[in-house]
Amino acid sequence: MKPLVSILIPAYNAGNWIAETLRSAVAQTWPEKEIIVVDDGSSDATASVAREFEPLGVRVIRKQNEGAATTRNFAFHLSKGDYIQWLDADDLLSPDKITLQMEAAAAIGDSRALLSSGWSSFFYRHSRARFTPTALWADLTPAEWLLRKLALNLHMQTATWLVSRELTEAAGAWNTQLLGDDDGEYFCRVLLASTGVRFVRNARVYYRASGAGSLSYIGTSDRKRDAQWHSMKLHIQYLRSLEDTPRTRAACVTYMQNWLISFYPERADLMEQMQVYAHELDGALEIPRFPWKYEWIAALFGVHAARRAQILLPQWKWSALRSSDMVLHRLGVGTSTALRLG
Repeated sequence: MKPLVSILIPAYNAGNWIAETLRSAVAQTWPEKEIIVVDDGSSDATASVAREFEPLGVRVIRKQNEGAATTRNFAFHLSKGDYIQWLDADDLLSPDKITLQMEAAAAIGDSRALLSSGWSSFFYRHSRARFTPTALWADLTPAEWLLRKLALNLHMQTATWLVSRELTEAAGAWNTQLLGDDDGEYFCRVLLASTGVRFVRNARVYYRASGAGSLSYIGTSDRKRDAQWHSMKLHIQYLRSLEDTPRTRAACVTYMQNWLISFYPERADLMEQMQVYAHELDGALEIPRFPWKYEWIAALFGVHAARRAQILLPQWKWSALRSSDMVLHRLGVGTSTALRLG
């Protein structure tokens, strides 16, 4: 018997996207799968759209709104799979994504191996996604993977992972107290419980970029800044539990330096905490410097105005690109059948 894979989809107000996501889940070539959608109290048509897929074996459960982490924990409680595939309600899997990873799992023969894949972002036309490898797209030990993530400011999208049930249970539940970066913190714990990462080439995930609407977007939210700093401290703690050497401490300092701009200049309290932590790691943080295109704003109107521009201008650019891609998608320009979703 082939192992059962549970595809778990937490959903909240995803009525515009969930049909395409479910088509990609149903189209998975791995034969032994269960697909569970947990609607986290959506106020739109998410549940009714998802229920159109029930004849294809999709199970849909509604509950009151409690947040993404709680919803993921509930979905896992409902599942029976030997392996877990997390999938956000607006993202897509290539049809052979799970098959390729399960074949790799069988060849490895280690239920504690953590399987990853390539990923790329898109707006509306997934055929326009471009898969650009990073230093995380490799077979790596837990310590080396986490060091590269922190030192190089990299990450892997949630759906790239395929995790055995044994490894999922060893890692523990999703942290319901984290307002942001709960996926980054969760997969750190999965990584720590694993024997290492096995990167599966040609398995692919398509991540729908949502900009300021993303849970991971910090912007000017003080609550999200607090949550980000909490998650960062946990990341550093996890890496040092694996390896506490000059190179890992340096990676931790670099990690804080890269993120310091998200707290500058409004959260001097958190910046001071980060500086103290950096000194404990035998390093020091520098006040962030604005790119040249924002330096003149800082000079004329102050650092607060420059920081606000640094947040808002990319949002406007992102919104314009997304809108143009939506128009081209509706016109059928540049579409492809390369990703067949059933």
